[in-house]
Amino acid sequence: MNQECLSLSARFQVVTRCAAVASALMLFGGQVLSQGNGAIVGVVTTKVPGARPVRVTIDQRVCGNEVQDETVVADGAGHLANAVVTLVGVKARGGNAAASGVMNEKCRFSPHVQIVRPSAVLTTSSSDPILHTTNAQNEAGKSFFNVAVPVPGIRINKPVGGAGIVRLSCNTHPWMKGWVVVTDEVAVVTGADGTFSLPDVPAGKYELRVWHESLKGAPQTVVVSAGTPAKVSFDLR
Repeated sequence: MNQECLSLSARFQVVTRCAAVASALMLFGGQVLSQGNGAIVGVVTTKVPGARPVRVTIDQRVCGNEVQDETVVADGAGHLANAVVTLVGVKARGGNAAASGVMNEKCRFSPHVQIVRPSAVLTTSSSDPILHTTNAQNEAGKSFFNVAVPVPGIRINKPVGGAGIVRLSCNTHPWMKGWVVVTDEVAVVTGADGTFSLPDVPAGKYELRVWHESLKGAPQTVVVSAGTPAKVSFDLR
């Protein structure tokens, strides 16, 4: 084998080694990350007290005399439900989110906050034997749809459009509010205890963003290590 061939062989080995290194890495959310996954766990809290119940003036036989104002839902320690934590720039795997329906139930929207993928179909239904409407608007007030839900069990399918925040309301019962966060990024809604979990996150550095219908919180940077949960806390005001 002549010197030129040896040189070509050496260059090929270098390219092969580089390819092997590249294959040992993975692209996730636009970042080159080491192999091995971790997780992000955390809690969202607030010192803002929950609102008082709303007095009901129509359809009391179904709605009751008062309903909970769900604008701020927090326990005695300030653990905040219904906040959405998003892994910025990291695309969610799979198709439409499983929670792509909203129920008119005891004169409230259930769930109060949910996450769906862009262009998903939202199914609106009712379990109440009274007339409801489901009015969906974007943050600028533009209506996506406004449909009557007159009888229990009816199912109406409507698209939710592109990424953004969709506000749900009922024309008949003005206290009824709901929210649909439309995003293709990895996101989760905090539970009743204010906690959230983002499992199976490749090691790397990320930005976390938090959204709430009436409270604000600053984004945070988090570093995820393989096999170790990174812990984060948000305080909303």
